[in-house]
Amino acid sequence: MLQILHNPRCGKSRDCLLFTTETATPFEIINYIENPLTVDELKALIKKLKVKPIEIIRQKEPIWIDKYQGRKLTNAQIIKAIAKYPILMQRPIVIDGDKAIIGREIDKLEAFLK
Repeated sequence: MLQILHNPRCGKSRDCLLFTTETATPFEIINYIENPLTVDELKALIKKLKVKPIEIIRQKEPIWIDKYQGRKLTNAQIIKAIAKYPILMQRPIVIDGDKAIIGREIDKLEAFLK
């Protein structure tokens, strides 16, 4: 079953849910703001996404700008920042077994779901 890491306050995340619902694909919604991922869960997610930790950071987020922007951070430090401040993570993220995608663009999400 698909899992969607969702922030209900995000329009792109809501669009992803609507699209997935319309495709009749069963999925589980995970509100990662209310239920943040652990460091180990984030490491596993990043592996599924096949990206570097910095690539899932919302770099215009005020917390990032205030606390982290311009600093040289290791991958481990970036992952700890996301665990501490889950709002920093791109959304929505759709997980299907051992693969995942940042589902901001419906055309890419559609291709991923096929």
